[in-house]
Amino acid sequence: MNICPADSTEPDSRPKTQCCLLGSIHRFLVVTYESIMQCLFLLPRYPVCNWIKASFLRLRGAKIGRRVIFYPGVWIAPANNLVIGDDVDLALGVLIVTTGNVTIGPRTLIGYRTQILSQNHAIPDSRERIFDAGCRPEPIVIEQDAWIGANCLILAGVTIGEGAVVAGGSVVTKSVEPFSVVGGSPAKVIRRRDELASN
Repeated sequence: MNICPADSTEPDSRPKTQCCLLGSIHRFLVVTYESIMQCLFLLPRYPVCNWIKASFLRLRGAKIGRRVIFYPGVWIAPANNLVIGDDVDLALGVLIVTTGNVTIGPRTLIGYRTQILSQNHAIPDSRERIFDAGCRPEPIVIEQDAWIGANCLILAGVTIGEGAVVAGGSVVTKSVEPFSVVGGSPAKVIRRRDELASN
């Protein structure tokens, strides 16, 4: 379920027709998975529907906690390499790419249309084609009790600390300290939550 065109640097020794057939089968399976997932994740967020969605992700190898809420329109691919803790809330239109591993801690809120991308295209050093450059997966960790606002972009390789708040519309390119409030593009520290308590 790799979304990048070139995921191997080793030459393929199989005959061209065999590679084409395997590629066609792989594409068919990917599209089938995406179609099933899209239908399931259009269901409303009733508890029984959330159980069905969580069960589907578990079949793909994900570890899903209890009482996770999946709003309609959530998109998770390829679903393996995903760990979601108890009582997580994934709002309408959340997109998660799990190729590089994604861990979301308990009681975390992920806002509307946020994208969590644990893989990015590689940029070649020279003038080589980007299409053939492959991908770079890196893990994303969102620790417990964090709140990610609406329309955020969380890029590969970052950790968002416990109790952190990411303001809506932010682009997170670097790790976020626990109990801090960040915002902007790229996201920068606005203040620490313990400073709010002392005022």
